[in-house]
Amino acid sequence: MAAEEILNEISDFCRLAGLAESTFGRLCVNDGKLVSRLRDGGSVTLDTLARLRNFMASHADNPEALRLRTKNGAKAAPTPAPVVANGNGGTALPVSRPATPAPTTEENFRFFDNRQKYLLFVNTCSEKWVVANRVAMELGNISPRPPALRLFDAGVGDGTVLTRVMRAMHARFPTMPFYIVGKEVSLEDVRLTLDKIPDRFYEHPSTVLVLTNLYYSEAPWLSPKSSAAAHSLIWKEVALTGNSSHDFEEQLTDLQSFLSENWSAKVSPKTGNPVYDRPIVLTLYREDHRFLLDPILPRPGRVTADYDLIIASQPYRARASAEFKAKKVIGPLARALGPGGRLIGIHSSGKDPGLEIVQKIWPGENPFQVDRHALLKSVKIELGPAGRNLNFNAYSDARSVFRYDMHTLPGEVVGAIGTSTLFAAWNAAIYVAQIEDNRLSEVVKNDRYLEATEEVLQKYGGLWFNDESFVISRRQP
Repeated sequence: MAAEEILNEISDFCRLAGLAESTFGRLCVNDGKLVSRLRDGGSVTLDTLARLRNFMASHADNPEALRLRTKNGAKAAPTPAPVVANGNGGTALPVSRPATPAPTTEENFRFFDNRQKYLLFVNTCSEKWVVANRVAMELGNISPRPPALRLFDAGVGDGTVLTRVMRAMHARFPTMPFYIVGKEVSLEDVRLTLDKIPDRFYEHPSTVLVLTNLYYSEAPWLSPKSSAAAHSLIWKEVALTGNSSHDFEEQLTDLQSFLSENWSAKVSPKTGNPVYDRPIVLTLYREDHRFLLDPILPRPGRVTADYDLIIASQPYRARASAEFKAKKVIGPLARALGPGGRLIGIHSSGKDPGLEIVQKIWPGENPFQVDRHALLKSVKIELGPAGRNLNFNAYSDARSVFRYDMHTLPGEVVGAIGTSTLFAAWNAAIYVAQIEDNRLSEVVKNDRYLEATEEVLQKYGGLWFNDESFVISRRQP
């Protein structure tokens, strides 16, 4: 039996029954966090596995009736809580380690792909600006080698961080060719990024920008690992003509039909994560600089991943284990560093007013269990001998930890706070803490969540969050 089969069985049962997976865990074995721990790499004993399957089998004829009984206040017969372990005690069945839960009727999205929460957060908080400034500081620590400065962005998002960093790159290296690769699986984010790009080609014409939806282990090399994906790879090269931002914008806008047709994602049946339907590599550059840029233009099967700077800003789910983050994200990116190259990682760290709002509603809630020290330790283990020529820099809190704020008008959080401000602050708090929708349905039935938000805003005179950064650098030969 495949290790992930039990998770697929649970997902299918919950979808048919119309149950959240947390509700399933409580009804089945009196543990609402059972499934989330399994998805983060835990395991179950064979005894618990049998109880899970017995529970589903006993309700297989009419699973929806279970939801109706639960809604009316009836409870399923309790069974002992399961043992979820990592191999220390009991005969355990290992379960695969996807980063996020598979979608169900009530949870039909990966957290960071919830567009409404994401866009409201991006437009009401300064994280993108502050992160871009922090990344730009690393430009003074790199020594690019001919023929280009090479940058990899491990999660382009809406393009705000990348375009701000590109401006900083131009200010420091105004005549140097740029080779930039950005990974992004979301079609909407690719569209938003292309909206911000035209002026970058105008100010810095010697730029090659590559956008791809490949996995972290593939994107730096622009090469799918499976032969099937390699055969279906869409490799598109666009040489922009003209010499104005308007010219470039028109041509990038013309790519919308190509993107709509090809830049599609699907939900992995194994992990529940969005994955590419077909792998794509989209290369953009100016035709009038083709002669200069020819040595750095990527070509299928001939891409070298020796980056001078890698941006890894919020590239994984906070609740994922250190081992998962090291194996699936940071480890592959560290391997893609060139001599003297630097990877700057940034993720939420908590201990801020935003988490205080969340803990007023869910006491003890803390999704930020893996700090930079634990993560770097796991990366060292994951890389093994391949990490011997790397430096792992966690730095002190004074250098590593930084804050960003929610935008508010002067006096907006003094006295009575407007409802729109409270909603924006609440959204930011649950977005950063990665609270799933199925946990919010009960909370928002009354005004306690807004009262808690107002209490924190008035206590601190505003709202802010803490991120922490770390750097992995490759030594010069």
